[in-house]
Amino acid sequence: MIKAAVVLAVLIAAALLVPAAWPLDESAVALQRTNEPPSWTHLAGTDDLGRDVAHRTLAGLRVSLLVGAVAALVAAVLGGIVGAAAGTIGGWTDRILMRVIDTVSALPHLLLGIFIVAMLRPGLGAVILSVALTHWLSTARIVRAELLSLRTRPFVDAAISGGAGRMRVLTRHLLPHVLPRLALATTLMVPHAVWHETALSFLGLGLPPHLASLGNMINDGQRSLLTGAWWASLAPGAGIVVVTLAVAAVAARWRDRLDPRVRAELQL
Repeated sequence: MIKAAVVLAVLIAAALLVPAAWPLDESAVALQRTNEPPSWTHLAGTDDLGRDVAHRTLAGLRVSLLVGAVAALVAAVLGGIVGAAAGTIGGWTDRILMRVIDTVSALPHLLLGIFIVAMLRPGLGAVILSVALTHWLSTARIVRAELLSLRTRPFVDAAISGGAGRMRVLTRHLLPHVLPRLALATTLMVPHAVWHETALSFLGLGLPPHLASLGNMINDGQRSLLTGAWWASLAPGAGIVVVTLAVAAVAARWRDRLDPRVRAELQL
């Protein structure tokens, strides 16, 4: 977990600090140095328009992480509210909300995301909203399942017997137990959001083509592959893979610590 956390921290720091400390116009075209292979001058080479691939990859990674983090937080809030309502109120409210979740889950995420972006003005806000509105379903299910399990615990019965109302039981006794799981689900949602943003940008529905985005770069790299310039797609693709693996490793260790059975085994 420590190694993965260090790798993730280094990537985030590089994405945030390097483009600021190394100011280059990410959309500037330099036709005199197109498709140059990796060198000390250009560590990841240049693309078919002469733009530095390393700099654009870090700038695109910054955008993708921003979209992933914000979209995951919005999806966690939305899913948490729906899941809390379903798991706390129960009855017809639970049935209706679960039918809504099942209906939306039956739709392909990418197609639904394309529809949402098409209905809005293309840009960063539209991509974040599209990702958030297609990724809150699993969070709602997790929160609902946790609340349904906690409602049968003796401490909840004791709080109700003591005169605590439904809202007090939810905020004081149930949510503190649900928040760690919700935080873990939100963390695992970040790489999914990054993939979603990359796919939308690859299809031309994300950020404008001239701006640095991992999806835009992979799309642009297709043209360079025809000329043998494989490095134009390697750097942004590697960025997605490394971020995904690092987040998955951190989240897996975190999940093991939250699981009482695993924690008991570790203490033996």
